[in-house]
Amino acid sequence: MIENTVLSNLVFNEDYFRKVYPYIKTDYFEDNNHKKIFETYSSYVEEYRDPPSVEVLKLTLDKRKDMNEESYRSVMASVDTLKRDEDTDQEWLVKETEKFCQDRDLYNAIRKAILVVDGSEAELGKDGLPALLQDSLSISFDSSVGHDYLEDYESRYDFYHKKEERIPFDIELLNKITKGGLPRKSMTVLLATTGGGKSLVKCHAAASALLQGKNVLYITMEMAEERISERIDANMMGITIDEVSEMPRDVYNKRMERIKGKTTGKLVVKEYPTGSAHTGHFRHLLTELRMKRNFKPDVIMIDYLNICASSRIKGAAAANSYTLVKSIAEEIRGLAMEYNCAVITSSQFNRDGYGNTDVDLTNTSESMGITHTADCILGLITSEELDGLGQLMIKQLKNRWGDLSHYRRFVVGIDRSKMQIYDLEDSAQKGITQGQAVANSMPKPSVSFNDDSPVFDKGNIGKVNKKDLFSAGELM
Repeated sequence: MIENTVLSNLVFNEDYFRKVYPYIKTDYFEDNNHKKIFETYSSYVEEYRDPPSVEVLKLTLDKRKDMNEESYRSVMASVDTLKRDEDTDQEWLVKETEKFCQDRDLYNAIRKAILVVDGSEAELGKDGLPALLQDSLSISFDSSVGHDYLEDYESRYDFYHKKEERIPFDIELLNKITKGGLPRKSMTVLLATTGGGKSLVKCHAAASALLQGKNVLYITMEMAEERISERIDANMMGITIDEVSEMPRDVYNKRMERIKGKTTGKLVVKEYPTGSAHTGHFRHLLTELRMKRNFKPDVIMIDYLNICASSRIKGAAAANSYTLVKSIAEEIRGLAMEYNCAVITSSQFNRDGYGNTDVDLTNTSESMGITHTADCILGLITSEELDGLGQLMIKQLKNRWGDLSHYRRFVVGIDRSKMQIYDLEDSAQKGITQGQAVANSMPKPSVSFNDDSPVFDKGNIGKVNKKDLFSAGELM
């Protein structure tokens, strides 16, 4: 019944045709007569760009050479049953057709999956099954054909005043320069020298997002999963990395239970061999996480961009470094858009950027394609003087969300042993725009395993303060 309704409206309802025809496939029809009718109908549309009338459809069917007399009569009889019901609601009809396409595509995908499992399908391997099913489940009629500037001004005004969901930092100046945090569908790149704090900042941002109740996926190609988690442990508990491994099991377990009780978010760390993983692997991982753990990330950390592979360029020798790294950057930003999440990744300064306290975009290593693709690029600058003050300088190199002249440079406190960064007093920012570093007057905290000891307070992170996690005098 639904197949006849679809064909009838394709022939007699031009508005319906414009909305649904691009999504309908021949193999959605089970009835052989309907299948032949749609094949003929589709061939005409592809050639003339308009739907055929019943008379034209019959004449076109009459020219087919693949039907015997009995089949020909049966198909013509089916054409004669096509008619439009003027009383049928258009919106209901489109929704039912969308459901028809979704059901038929899923059914066909399952049949194909069975053939793959049986070894009868040579074109598709088992690793392609998640993508096959995902494509079927994601079928949707998108009737939008663009924004009409003169007609859609009211919706445009609403958009101007709609508050965009952002993922805030727990660092005041980072929130100021990003207007409240990282928006979804964006890619932020941290640039630094080797050992300049790229992984530290990403681990800190991961811990901050987790305490806000966000889901975080940390993809590492530099260190083992456990080493990344150890750094986040140090950050969350306000202790040094060495103290994490020395902590008694019962104290560690109690602290982790306390953290679990204070957030609704999840943090997953996944390790890949250096240079072996690309966005195809990341998509497969995201599909597995959604299916097995009901996990959908709000933030993805990738450590780091230059040691990813490209899904489009096979083999590093197939292209120069500019093309390869630009391709990787574009694919990762596309991943952020596809999964509606914020991506934070990193790259390194080139040789001229080492020891330079006034870096710019030309100091990006390997490919300027990174600078063309990223939404925000922050340079992490270190020096002996800054290290002595316990500070890290951050310079805005690119920012699509704010004015680069507003806090172009600023400093934050850094405690490398505890994998933490933190806000400094306003006095620490004096003279920074001229490249000067001023000592931070805030005392640095110290933490031991004594439950009566003070605990590092990074300030308000969403609704959770780390003092709430491990308050003085409270049993862990």
